[in-house]
Amino acid sequence: MIQMKLFSWRMQNRQCGVIAAIVTCGALLMCVHLLGELRKLGSAVARLQDENRLKSRSFPLKTGLHPRRLSAASDQPNKAKEIVQVETTGHADEDMVVIYNRVPKTGSTSFAGIAYDLCKKNHFNVLHVNTSKNAHVMSMSDQMKFVRNVTEWSEKKPAIYHGHTAFLDFSRFGVTKLPIYINLIRDPLERLVSYYYFVRYGDDFRPFLRRRKAGNTETLDECVEKGGSDCDPVHLWLQIPFFCGQDSMCWEPGNRWALEMAKENILRHYLVVGVTEELRDFVALLEAVLPRFFRGAVKLFEEGTKSHLRRTSNKVPPKPETLAKIKDSKIWKMENEFYQFVRKQFHFIKSQTFELVNGHYVEKSNRFHYEKIRPR
Repeated sequence: MIQMKLFSWRMQNRQCGVIAAIVTCGALLMCVHLLGELRKLGSAVARLQDENRLKSRSFPLKTGLHPRRLSAASDQPNKAKEIVQVETTGHADEDMVVIYNRVPKTGSTSFAGIAYDLCKKNHFNVLHVNTSKNAHVMSMSDQMKFVRNVTEWSEKKPAIYHGHTAFLDFSRFGVTKLPIYINLIRDPLERLVSYYYFVRYGDDFRPFLRRRKAGNTETLDECVEKGGSDCDPVHLWLQIPFFCGQDSMCWEPGNRWALEMAKENILRHYLVVGVTEELRDFVALLEAVLPRFFRGAVKLFEEGTKSHLRRTSNKVPPKPETLAKIKDSKIWKMENEFYQFVRKQFHFIKSQTFELVNGHYVEKSNRFHYEKIRPR
């Protein structure tokens, strides 16, 4: 009897032990499951925080930046340390190079003056490319040297290079870091009139410098009337070849291939090409897109002396019959087609960048954000 009771007691103890073990294992499994769920919840919270930080970070043209008006820029931050350390992409790009292959008589001196006034404040370099005998085309060896200089001269970066040189495609020379091209063009007839009198009388920038046609007082009207060489429409052929480039066909007056190549280069290789008649808008657009270089440019343009730095002297407006005769030429029609193409593209870029608010152009806020970021 005693043995039976002892056996029963042992069996009860074993059952209790098994039950206790099962309960313990269940509790451990529940703890492991809860810990896993807590980790998942923590990861989800972290991802949500990361996405919120990405959405609130300052990307290009992000809301929260001060609006830029084309008429003034006094509300723009202009501290040197901000310019050095902060870029719209979220990091400083000290390797950036801008090339302004300026077309003669398009307001290029005024624009270059703005760059020179900003370079010290915004901590970048400005370099003038001076070619022998004002040649617009370089030899192949000079092209290679220029490309290597621009891409490898680290001590002078970031930099703006400017000079009266035709477009040069850097990608042809095996470099991967390409410069940013910008430029200005002018109504071709206005540019021709300005140049015609400039080579005779100079301008108010260097009034005492004797020009190559000094002493020739013949007006443009008189030149056109007698069919003179100085006013030949062939002299209109300049803006197209400047954008076409270094190839021989670019410099053949009236070459349709050159016109199409110039248009293609505008779309493929130039960040923006403005028009002289809307120089203020061009300056404002560059301040919005390239603040690393042009922060404060609008304010300088409006309040400084750089908006009209150079005026041709003794310029006589041509008669309507003179203009009609020039406009009848094939070259003027092609140059005008190119000018209208550039002007339309510039207006499109401007409309996508600014909006009209109370009579002023204000930079639009950012219209993109990041979402569905993977992996989680």
